[in-house]
Amino acid sequence: MTDNTRRPAPIPVGETVSGDPPVPITVWPVPAPPPDATMSTAMGVRLVHNLTHPTDLVIDLAAGPHLARAIIAAQRRSHLQDLRKTGWGAEPATLIVTGWPADETATPVEFFERCRAGLLPGGCVAVLLPHDAVAPVEVVIAAKTAGLGYLQHIVAAHRLPRMGQRAELDIHTDVLILTRNSREAGENDDA
Repeated sequence: MTDNTRRPAPIPVGETVSGDPPVPITVWPVPAPPPDATMSTAMGVRLVHNLTHPTDLVIDLAAGPHLARAIIAAQRRSHLQDLRKTGWGAEPATLIVTGWPADETATPVEFFERCRAGLLPGGCVAVLLPHDAVAPVEVVIAAKTAGLGYLQHIVAAHRLPRMGQRAELDIHTDVLILTRNSREAGENDDA
């Protein structure tokens, strides 16, 4: 049986970046994704363990087997078919993980509206994109337009600077954590 009880979104940690509202930014030292993959296995493990609980449903829209391995190892559940072609199913998920751009058949706002409809209250969408100073802004705008909140920004880097060295990160991936927030003005998730 599925636990569809309402859980609050994860509590973000890290240094705060200005915005409306301010968003915490965190650095994760994880390997870069292999060619033609959205993430490394280490990234998948961090996402699954930080954003879900055992038996939670995860929708895997990422390229490559790395997130699927993390889902199985962490004893979470996932749809095993290619969800981009067959649909996401009727059961709402706790976490949706996708690369960017996510879906060429829909606009970014339409894609995020579909994500929002497929999430439990407090559930999250993790959007992984190659590090870029401008692209995350466009993704956040589309997500907010679709009714998702911007919860956290994770910067994935090959390695952290060593003591005594210049603080320069070798960043390879931006991870935007978006949430279906049931506390938004005028929203009723009980319907």
